[in-house]
Order: sequence, then structure tokens, then C-alpha cells
Amino acid sequence: MNTIAHTPVIASPCNKVCTVAPRSGMCIGCGRTVAEIAAWLGYNDNQRSRIMAELPNRLATLRDNSANANEQT
Repeated sequence: MNTIAHTPVIASPCNKVCTVAPRSGMCIGCGRTVAEIAAWLGYNDNQRSRIMAELPNRLATLRDNSANANEQT
């Protein structure tokens, strides 16, 4: 019998919108910092879960900051 080893799927918030906001240093697509993106595969489940839980607030902040910047121009 052949056994096929499966690599576990690692959850990622990446949505292929990879643009880093200059002021915050966070990706406007997923909300992670460049350092977090680079280290993502090396993080354990707890580290990734902690970051994933922070992302909705980060993205909301990015949207608010973007809206405020647009109003000022």
C-alpha cells in the first residue's frame, strides 16, 4: 500500500492585493506587515491565529486612514 504524505494547509489572509501602505507598512489587501508576510510560513498556529484575529481592526484602520487622507486632498 502506498501512503501519500499531505502537507497541512496553512491558513493565510492573502487575497492577492499586495500593496503596502507607506505610512503604516501594512498590506492594504490582508492587513499584515511586510515582516509578518515574510515570516508567515515559519509562524506556528498560535502566532498565525493571533495575527488573523487582529486583521479586521487593522484593515478598518487602513480604510479609515485612506478615507481621511482622501478628504484632506
